Amino acid sequence: MKAMDNLRAKVARWPYALLSVTAAVASFGAYTCMYAFRKAFAAGTFTGQQYFHVDYKVWLVIAQIIGYTLSKFYGIRFIAEIKGNKRGITILMLIGIAWLALLGFAVVPAPYNIIFLFINGFPLGLIWGLVFSYLEGRRSTEFMAAVLSISLIFASGFVKTIGRTLLHILPISDFQMPFLTGAVFVIPLVLFVFFLELVPPPTAEDIKLRTKRTTMNATERKQFLQRFLPGIILTLIIYVLLTVMRDVRDNFEVEIWASLGVKSSMIYTSTDTKISVIVLIVISLLILVRKNLRAFSIIHIMIIGGCVLIGASTILFSLKMINPTTWMTMAGLGLYLGYVPYNAIFFERMIATFHYKSNVGFLIYVADSLGYLGSVGLLMVKEFGRPNISWGQFFKEGVVFVAIIGGVCALLSLFYFLQKARKKDETEQPQSESGNQLNIQPA
Repeated sequence: MKAMDNLRAKVARWPYALLSVTAAVASFGAYTCMYAFRKAFAAGTFTGQQYFHVDYKVWLVIAQIIGYTLSKFYGIRFIAEIKGNKRGITILMLIGIAWLALLGFAVVPAPYNIIFLFINGFPLGLIWGLVFSYLEGRRSTEFMAAVLSISLIFASGFVKTIGRTLLHILPISDFQMPFLTGAVFVIPLVLFVFFLELVPPPTAEDIKLRTKRTTMNATERKQFLQRFLPGIILTLIIYVLLTVMRDVRDNFEVEIWASLGVKSSMIYTSTDTKISVIVLIVISLLILVRKNLRAFSIIHIMIIGGCVLIGASTILFSLKMINPTTWMTMAGLGLYLGYVPYNAIFFERMIATFHYKSNVGFLIYVADSLGYLGSVGLLMVKEFGRPNISWGQFFKEGVVFVAIIGGVCALLSLFYFLQKARKKDETEQPQSESGNQLNIQPA
């Protein structure tokens, strides 16, 4: 521990820009490695297997998402209260448990191995909050969070490409592939977590600009939700819709592309890389906006723009004015322009705008718990309510709903928080003037 403290002290003397880049790359790398343990199974097709008239792969997705969803509910308390000195080892232990679950999935025959995807999902649901806690509350949080958030887009396609490649070059089955894909990322994971541990705490200037980040007990969490309840409800509606359709795209991307007549194994990485670069640039530019309320408003506009892009691209595709690849790229970009801010900078700037001592992890896990609960519900509706519809058609219909409802809720959310900020300024101004008068009076 002493050696680690000495290293961290040396890193703290680095130029701020270099430190920010190091933290950003380490967080991106760590979360990308996590995806290898979570999403590699989605690269398999498990063709021809059904249980109770439901596709075997759907059972796997449902099992993992249930575990992941329960993890998000648990994480509301866990992430809000975890101490900083336990984060690194906790990340490695949780991913290690998930990796062992993939070994069980490879060894135990179907359908009994479905339970291992549930076990795999639970520990992995806590990783985002742990990784993001290294980055929040800093002047450069937008840049670092943007780089981290790109892993949400890039890692899925990248891991699927690695998984499909292993299936082609090695004599392995769809069941063994997820565990072996995870093995490829073990050493990089350890290295990236080590570099995260070197990141020093926020500086005094960081705290001044972005508000101090603290742990939150149950009473503090309840008070926060009550204070911003209408805005949080609108936020949760948008986030649930975006999470559900983003998860459909993520888990059934192979099937969606196939239904569109595109079967190239490189299409996942090439499409997601383009989306990643655009989202990275857009979010990173917010680092130039120092006023928190202005940045918070711009983030809302970004989300509204994402919903408009989803709707417009789907209409154009329906009219056969753009091809499937262009539509999937534009719809995917719209989804992530709306989805990524909630995982990276929406709550960061919200806390900074209202100067509320709290932490981003708590808010993300409130949103995530409901978002993934929605994903489970949607899978049930699709499989038991509309089992004959293709994933491509299901995705197409779903994103239209997201575009309309999400866009309206985002607009209402913007109006609510602007009004809330205006009232905050009006109440603080008299207090400030009163305080100044008291200061000039003799003791």
